[in-house]
Amino acid sequence: MAGPSERSGGCLCGAARFTARPLALEVDACHCGNCRKWSGGVFLGVPSCDVAFEDEAAVASYASSEYGERVFCKTCGSSLMWRMQDRSATAVALQAFDDADGFVFAEEIFIDAKPSLYAFSNDTRKLTGPEFFARWAAAQEQAGG
Repeated sequence: MAGPSERSGGCLCGAARFTARPLALEVDACHCGNCRKWSGGVFLGVPSCDVAFEDEAAVASYASSEYGERVFCKTCGSSLMWRMQDRSATAVALQAFDDADGFVFAEEIFIDAKPSLYAFSNDTRKLTGPEFFARWAAAQEQAGG
């Protein structure tokens, strides 16, 4: 079965344009401290593949942990995506897509790091940081990596 079709997106100033193929029409919220500082709130990410920038020189990345990096526009600083440094997984910022319609809010990760000042009313899967890392390790092991 084919996944969702390719979508386009970009940054605030238009310098960093991209196309990406969502793995599913699902959006996930990350409550970890790094995502909250980087995005200015909760990071709403869409797991995606086949990400291609029109001009790679328009974006920069920052290694925010030993495994992940943040990709942003060099000109306006817009947060565009989080990805594994080895590029084995990517989550495109929902609001970076030109059209964010059709996605379903599916999951919240690092729920144990979420500040008490907000809560989503959606019925989502919720994983703590340790639960998320355990799931990730199991998926890597199953994939042979």
